Amino acid sequence: MKSLYFDTELSLREVPMPVRAPGEALIKVLMAGICGTDREILKGYSGFRGIPGHEFVGRVVECGNPKWMGKRVAGEINLACGHCSWCARGLGRHCPARTVMGIVNRPGAFAEFVALPEANLHEVPEEITDQAAVFTEPVAAACEILEQMTIAPGTRVALIGDGRLGLLVAQVLKQAGADVTLIGRHEWKMALAKSWCVSVSTEGTNELAAGSFPVTVDATGSPRGLGEALRLVEPRGTLVMKSTFHGAANFDATKLVVDEVTLLGSRCGLFAPALDLLRRGRVRVEPLITKTFQLNQGLEAFKYLNQNSVLKVLLDMR
Repeated sequence: MKSLYFDTELSLREVPMPVRAPGEALIKVLMAGICGTDREILKGYSGFRGIPGHEFVGRVVECGNPKWMGKRVAGEINLACGHCSWCARGLGRHCPARTVMGIVNRPGAFAEFVALPEANLHEVPEEITDQAAVFTEPVAAACEILEQMTIAPGTRVALIGDGRLGLLVAQVLKQAGADVTLIGRHEWKMALAKSWCVSVSTEGTNELAAGSFPVTVDATGSPRGLGEALRLVEPRGTLVMKSTFHGAANFDATKLVVDEVTLLGSRCGLFAPALDLLRRGRVRVEPLITKTFQLNQGLEAFKYLNQNSVLKVLLDMR
């Protein structure tokens, strides 16, 4: 089958079809999305080698449980052992023995077919298009903030980063009743946020007062966002870090101690709330899609992503 394969560099490669293990389903990938983590993998993040990609929608073509046959599905990306204390608590995404689809020791979705445990599958409602269903995983990541902490209606939140994830987090927190200010670099991206009644501010202007937000969120995908999030968070506030990147982030930890700031890492989330938001149209993802490429144009798609004017790029395998 055709795939994108990373082994020190990305290439279009023919690879063997995946062989499903007992309890797994073989899925024909319909569409997949390229995200910031995929780009960081090409820089060395997680030391991954193989088929990247973890945002996808597909159709089950082979499985042991007939209830899944022919179903259109999205798949949770963490494959847990199912037996440890973390799995017993329903937190398999923190299982120490887990593999992660397209990120840690598990082939990903930038291929014609992928195999996943049936336990990881979620049926995609008919109301959700293939294009929107690709966003299930990143919307779930945005929703994770609400699982980790309580954000009361009216809470002022400073969100740094106007990229794909930042715009999703802005919508999710807005739906939860937060008073969100998106801090970005690109006027046209911030205009999208304005259309969703999200306040905006231009990064680097320091027009927002230091220590003026009880919650700040770094969704820049780079080390720079942490410093601004620290500047804006108030004493005893919470800084949520959504960025994943290859390399170290340098910051002055003194503020964390002196101002008693909580630093909260936030990664993967539950798919059910994300699918519900997408089904009800509470999170709009279609405006984020800049361009769609075929799988055999995958290398061109990654190059295209280097342009500042790009938000979401999809790969179409249908």
